[in-house]
Amino acid sequence: MFLRRAALALALGASPIAAQQPAPPPAPPPAGRTVRVPGAELWYREQGSGEPLVLLHGFLDCASSWDPFVAKLAERHRVILVELRGHGRSTNPSGAFTLRQSAADVTALLDSLRLPRVHAMGISAGAMTLLHVATAQPARLRSLVLVGATTRFVDQTRAAIRDVGGVIPAPVMAEFRKCASRGPAQVDDLLAQFQVLGRSTDDPNFSDADLARITAPTLVVHGDRDEFFPVELALGLYRGIPKAQLWVVPNGDHVPIYGPTTPFADVALRFLQRAAPKP
Repeated sequence: MFLRRAALALALGASPIAAQQPAPPPAPPPAGRTVRVPGAELWYREQGSGEPLVLLHGFLDCASSWDPFVAKLAERHRVILVELRGHGRSTNPSGAFTLRQSAADVTALLDSLRLPRVHAMGISAGAMTLLHVATAQPARLRSLVLVGATTRFVDQTRAAIRDVGGVIPAPVMAEFRKCASRGPAQVDDLLAQFQVLGRSTDDPNFSDADLARITAPTLVVHGDRDEFFPVELALGLYRGIPKAQLWVVPNGDHVPIYGPTTPFADVALRFLQRAAPKP
């Protein structure tokens, strides 16, 4: 997503008995690897087994944004968590970020892993990266889940992006800094790239003809209170993609998948199973 909400930090009550016992330390995540793509190195890690499922985070974030869902998704899939160019542990020597280049990076990674066809989910910038893959190389995707995506930037989008630098809540900024393997300068670089991306008029800019080329069954997930992309833009995706379904989350913000009342992993897994059942 463009910005991960502070809803990630939910307070859950513990029973008195559980409180008396020290919680075991969480298991460390599987080790990641890097793959060289033109002009950069992409970091990724894998978990689980089954049909491959690629997960892409949003701008300023990293693979850990998927942590609340990975264990359940990995019960049925070989989950591949990718960090976009310049984010997390991935590099970007050019200092420039475009969604088209991000899509080229992802397809290069899939080629390196010898994966001709995958399921994929993306959050905001990750979702628009997948839209480029789906329109340019439709056969690469078996199914598609787009969270907080858009076909184009509108005035509301540009205003929200211009305001980002000075209004990021401290807990959210702390999460971004955790993602920055190269320290505060990496966050500053990404914020500058974010402003440049917000001024783009042609990336994203998906026409109805572009969307009509998408062959993968697609689930569009959108909050009805999205501060970046008005819900009408999600309707455009739903109407333009031939095999689309639309899930509008009531009172949902830009990335409305976190929290106990939004069973994202369960809904997504049911969608994947219906969209591309095993033979």
